[in-house]
Amino acid sequence: MMLADSAELPGWLAALPAINASLNGLSTLLLIFGLWLVKTGRKDAHRNVMLGAFAVSVIFLGCYLTYHQGLHHFTGEHGKAFTGTGAIRYVYYAILISHVVLAAVVPVLAIITIVRGLKADWERHRRIAKLTFPIWLYVSITGVVIYLMLYHLPTGADS
Repeated sequence: MMLADSAELPGWLAALPAINASLNGLSTLLLIFGLWLVKTGRKDAHRNVMLGAFAVSVIFLGCYLTYHQGLHHFTGEHGKAFTGTGAIRYVYYAILISHVVLAAVVPVLAIITIVRGLKADWERHRRIAKLTFPIWLYVSITGVVIYLMLYHLPTGADS
């Protein structure tokens, strides 16, 4: 199925994919900044920034679900179809599948990591953070990449 013309969507709904990509980008920056803070010994600032990254990710999830529900309501579609052809199509789906699978585990890992940090269980916090951080960072970055590929990558018809 192809996505119906975005002109059929209310403006606030049509804006959500760009907002979602921006939230993913902000999460990426917060994650990197949070890592730098802990590496430089600023534990309180690290905690606050990582809680901010989690809050941004929660807001992203709300906006993402709202967009897809609204898209279905207004167009009957469940998502925007990728229109690229050739090798880029395989690249897109490899990124998308890895993103979706890992995005499903990020909330669980993030919550466990946050709880251990808030309880000052530093050994266990560090151990799981070494797993959580790269997965969360990958999901945040690939969220932006997916948006760019879906909405801004020229297709055969565009070029």
